[in-house]
Amino acid sequence: LDAVRLQARQKGESIVSQAELDANRGITAGFNPVTELSADPHRMAVNPRPIFTPVDPPLEFRLDELGMNNTDGCESQGEINGFRLLRIEAQDGGTTKLLHEDKAIPKSRGCPNGYRIGAVQTFSMDSLSAYAVLIAVRQYGFEGPDFRWIAVTGRL
Repeated sequence: LDAVRLQARQKGESIVSQAELDANRGITAGFNPVTELSADPHRMAVNPRPIFTPVDPPLEFRLDELGMNNTDGCESQGEINGFRLLRIEAQDGGTTKLLHEDKAIPKSRGCPNGYRIGAVQTFSMDSLSAYAVLIAVRQYGFEGPDFRWIAVTGRL
């Protein structure tokens, strides 16, 4: 595990230094834990910065689950799903942008039964510039569901 973490950190350092990340932690604009019962697990709309009255248009993300029951090695794991993630501009003339759509499930993800949007993290200095959508991946666990996290990132 330590070797994998070191490898991931080294790859990440080639993109953004750890010092820059430490200095610019961003903002948790929305959070929806896997234990939440009252929120829509497939939609999150947030004010991207804690400025009231808001100066930015809202960020909205929608997640669709895609049936992929033909995934090798997952035959005994029940319904298997991939996902599609969209960014919605919720205003007149706004557009919908495809951020991610599974064509097949990567082996590293195992046999996912479902997904939910868990959080939206944003980054801004003078203006909003980047986001990360954290997605909880549900699989069968030892005594109930098991959740792992993946992120879809982008720039605005």
